Amino acid sequence: MVYVNIIDFFISLIILSILSYNFIKGTTMASISHSNCSNQIGTLKEKTLHAELKSWFKIPGDKIEAPINGYIIDIVRGELLIEIQTQNFSAIRKKLENLLKHYRVRIIYPIIQKKWIVYLDKTGAPITKRRLSPKHNSYENIFDELVWIPHLILNSNLSIDAIIVHVEETRFNDGKGSWRRKGWSIIDRKLVNIIEQKRFCESVDFLTLIPKNLRMPFTNFELSNALQKSIGLARKMTYCLRKISILKVIGKKGKAFMYDLSIK
Repeated sequence: MVYVNIIDFFISLIILSILSYNFIKGTTMASISHSNCSNQIGTLKEKTLHAELKSWFKIPGDKIEAPINGYIIDIVRGELLIEIQTQNFSAIRKKLENLLKHYRVRIIYPIIQKKWIVYLDKTGAPITKRRLSPKHNSYENIFDELVWIPHLILNSNLSIDAIIVHVEETRFNDGKGSWRRKGWSIIDRKLVNIIEQKRFCESVDFLTLIPKNLRMPFTNFELSNALQKSIGLARKMTYCLRKISILKVIGKKGKAFMYDLSIK
């Protein structure tokens, strides 16, 4: 359908714009001379959580940080390559495309259900007691990342282990962070607890994420309400589920597209 192709075009354009922005931002940040604090931030960001998850999931006999086809793999378990990706699937898209041609790959992706935040002043001293973030993610938030690799989701060599976790996040008042955080930079995330996990490797696994109380057919707005998630996440979800032939567009309700199951 023409209007479906238009949707895909605009979503792809948005993704391309974000990729370009991230590239420019990364290049700009790399060109800035680093003070001791900024070096610390660059070194610590995400790495504690990544290291803790790697330690959690490794078993005797695994090879750690092993080179495969020009890439460094977090865990090599026989013929299985395990990559721990705490965010930003766009950064490993090319890597996945190359490795999946020859290897089985499993992505370990932590989804933060609860997050306690610790604030540090410019001297590195805690300002207040840690607080619990009001934001709570769930398995449906996997689509925040899958939107970057829709063509790989059902690759027979790929599986994704979504891990529901609790973490502690440390923020530093350096004035360089996101405007949403009023300039506070995230300098570290630490694992507090692993609550549960779910493996995604077949279309039926993703089908379970559609709310049972959602009446078919539905719009993104209705999906958003059923999920109690943002309309942005609902759009990412329907985009990915159409790409793997779980959903199809059957018409419009006003200006909104209506979706129904492609598989019963």
